[in-house]
Amino acid sequence: MPLNTQIYTSDLVSETIKNIIFDLGGVLFNIEPERTAEAFAALSNSSPVDIMELHKSQNFFTDYEKGLIGDHEFRDHIREFLNKELSDKQIDDAWGALLLDIPMNKIAMIKEAGQNHRTFLLSNTNNIHRIKFEADFIETAGNRIQEYFEKVYYSFEMGMRKPDAEIFLEVLNKNDLNPEESLLIDDSLPNILSAEHLGMRTIHVPINKTVIEIQI
Repeated sequence: MPLNTQIYTSDLVSETIKNIIFDLGGVLFNIEPERTAEAFAALSNSSPVDIMELHKSQNFFTDYEKGLIGDHEFRDHIREFLNKELSDKQIDDAWGALLLDIPMNKIAMIKEAGQNHRTFLLSNTNNIHRIKFEADFIETAGNRIQEYFEKVYYSFEMGMRKPDAEIFLEVLNKNDLNPEESLLIDDSLPNILSAEHLGMRTIHVPINKTVIEIQI
């Protein structure tokens, strides 16, 4: 029986899709980036708007997602960025505040998708977030997130991030995937456009909405 939830579909032809590449934040895990801005604002007596604007101006956030800097260096950048002496735990808690939960119907969806397709996870993320969402996933699902996919790819472990074409090519080439037979499900339009440029099929999901019954 199909799960009863809001459905986002595309005009895909069922026989053409053999592989599904899922994004994590906003597609599987519910997120609210504003919560991290609010948490850091509270720690530094700033406004969330100021934190969001400063975030856009700092390259070290992207460097952290690419694994170019480690956890300790990232935290030191945060202390300098906020001009505040904060403990590692204060930083980690605020940085992880955007990660909310993964609903059980989404876990059921990826499990069902894996019955008839090769499934992969490709996420722009970092080690502090990884520790939190992997623990949250186990608490919700009772199993490690890696058990639900053929392969899990994290940007900080790969040294690259979406929407750069190289990260999609890495996943496609390492797993011998035909782009035209591969579907990306992502909440970021730049990621979607980059994948389409490579010949992949895509579904652009509004952030935190649920894709359950995809006609593929």
